[in-house]
Amino acid sequence: MRSETKMPAASPDETESLSNDLPASERRQPNILLLDDDQFMLGMQAQMLKSMGYQMVRTASSAAATLALLHEDPHAVDVILCDLNMPRMDGIEFLQKLSAIPFLGGVILLSGEGLRIMHTVQKLLGRGGLLILGALEKPAGRPELRALLECWKPVTAATPARAALSFSSAEVHAANREKQWVLHYQPKVELHTGRLTGMEALVRWNHPDHGLVYPDSFISTVEDCDAVDALTEWVVRTALVQLSRWQDEGVQVQMAVNVTMQNLRAPDFASRVSALVRETGTSPQDLTLEITESRLISPTPAPLESLVRLRMQRFGLSIDDFGTGHSSLAQLRDVPFTELKIDRGFVHGARYNQIIRPMLEGSIGIAKRLGMHSVAEGVETEDDWHFLREIGCDLAQGYFIGSPMESFQLAEWIVGWEARLAQLVRV
Repeated sequence: MRSETKMPAASPDETESLSNDLPASERRQPNILLLDDDQFMLGMQAQMLKSMGYQMVRTASSAAATLALLHEDPHAVDVILCDLNMPRMDGIEFLQKLSAIPFLGGVILLSGEGLRIMHTVQKLLGRGGLLILGALEKPAGRPELRALLECWKPVTAATPARAALSFSSAEVHAANREKQWVLHYQPKVELHTGRLTGMEALVRWNHPDHGLVYPDSFISTVEDCDAVDALTEWVVRTALVQLSRWQDEGVQVQMAVNVTMQNLRAPDFASRVSALVRETGTSPQDLTLEITESRLISPTPAPLESLVRLRMQRFGLSIDDFGTGHSSLAQLRDVPFTELKIDRGFVHGARYNQIIRPMLEGSIGIAKRLGMHSVAEGVETEDDWHFLREIGCDLAQGYFIGSPMESFQLAEWIVGWEARLAQLVRV
């Protein structure tokens, strides 16, 4: 429980408008605080934000004053625009202390230190639990700043953080025996037309005690206890059965399923997947197997043999999370992939990030030259969507398009998506 000891209040000459907040439940905009030791820059930035329609703007000229405010009320601010190079306490030290409060809002780095330094700071502090919305060089332009501010989402009691869970081998084997797994499906659409082209099957564990559990909490245990083959077979069969149903209903989509290195090491993996396709009356061309790039490297030729056999049978092969592994270009050279799926870390907010933007554009260019489809995951805003269309990406997936859903929800999603398309695919 947090101590009730009060920290010293910020002095009038250090802050502006520290009171008269609206309750969080009534806010339609983020409550913004500008932190910079340059008074001229503070005034200019505050005026720009207000002219953009953001009325809940305050300023602070020292990190100590800001920390004092947030110790007293961690919910007083939703977004902090923070300079890095400040006297007495620089931005890095301030943000390290901020993460210990804890602060549940977002942070935008706004500095003249250069994009590469800010990008490194962003990665460093993001690992400590802070929500870093992005980084901009001074003076920030209105479109860039608005795009980052629109990434902020209010934290409510209805969206608690997921607790860390761990599971035993016995629980995982019981889940396989008792079929405690469920699949959710996330849409994949064509950027040029907005047409729905596919669904990615995402496994969840309907745990008898913990309810719906996500893969990051159990997949490593599944792999460690040699249960991954049984789980993958269930996922592929269930996804293909659902694909067949959708196709019978006139929904012409393809299916994507994640597979692991352990799956690919099995000598009969390709033949077992082929058998599941025949069993469900579907086609190899309608199934894409996604392999995470960071797990793709293997000292043995068995995974490569499986991948070649699968491709010879006309299954699609996707290199997932492209850009996060250590040998991206070597994998593209050596494996007959048909799809390059660009990790969300290179997609969201790329228009205004001069470091990740050329990496995103380069990845799309590589895919085109190799005759592969490019897929951007992590599309979270309309600006992400339009930028990907502008630079020629083929397909997109993300919360802006559709969240993972149960199979019966697809029809309703299609109706809503089609109603949005006129705005999203305008020339």
